[in-house]
Amino acid sequence: MSTERPHSVSVAGVVIDDLGRALLIQRRDNGKWEPPGGVLEREETIPEALQREVLEETGIKIALPATLTGVYKNMTGLIVSLVFRCQAADGTPTTGDETRALRWATREEVSGLADEAYAIRVLDAMDAASPPAIRAHDGVKLV
Repeated sequence: MSTERPHSVSVAGVVIDDLGRALLIQRRDNGKWEPPGGVLEREETIPEALQREVLEETGIKIALPATLTGVYKNMTGLIVSLVFRCQAADGTPTTGDETRALRWATREEVSGLADEAYAIRVLDAMDAASPPAIRAHDGVKLV
């Protein structure tokens, strides 16, 4: 039996507006710009977790189903993230307990705001390529 800790699974939702911009949040805990998301709770499905996390961090209720655009593994943090392209169904972007600021960002702005490991998630979702991207990173840079 292995004594290594298991991976956790997280989801992130890249909400795209009618102008093709992505909604980014600035996290309160580390000040980083990322798409909204977080770790799945034991009892929830992936779509439920995605809807909950986006709503908690942005005030936006997303439409389901959402499109899977990438799978990302943080090699140092042992987190596997499923990233989805989403459309807003209801609500107005607002900050909350976990969110310091929000902004709609163009492709060009995303790379300037977010670390490479998170910018690529947003860019992959903006492209919505098929099949989904599969990438690894160290928490900041792609590996």
